[in-house]
Amino acid sequence: MKADLDAIDWKILRELQDDGRMTNVELSRRVGISAPPCLRRVKRLEDNGMIRSYRAILNTPALGKDVVAFCQIGLHHQADAELKAFAERTRHWPIVRRAWMVSGDSDFLLHCVADNLTAFQTFVIEDLTSAPNVDTVRTALTIRQVKDEGLVAISAP
Repeated sequence: MKADLDAIDWKILRELQDDGRMTNVELSRRVGISAPPCLRRVKRLEDNGMIRSYRAILNTPALGKDVVAFCQIGLHHQADAELKAFAERTRHWPIVRRAWMVSGDSDFLLHCVADNLTAFQTFVIEDLTSAPNVDTVRTALTIRQVKDEGLVAISAP
């Protein structure tokens, strides 16, 4: 569904993506409308699925999660049932924080966060490479994060 949003809606989305904890009064001040219509707009954006959820963004190193890695997964067979089965399997692996089905050389891209290198290696060897239908696993350990923006680039309409 393509977004049918006006300039105020885009401002609301931009502000909430930057700080989802602000009060409605603060949000309305930032976007230049009064609080009641601002709240109605936010509710409409939520109801229409433009705002999916609100989350706290945690500091992984401070929580002892020292390894962030990406895994590119190639499957032997790409039949719909096989793709769905692997996608479902990712939901049961706590180390996998995000997963995408992708096109190109791989079938899936997994964003993984682990306590340490040993935990990540154990996951790759015992869970990932031994999973049914997995053909190839390519991993990339991150060195340092150099950019951390909201997931959607929102420019002024």
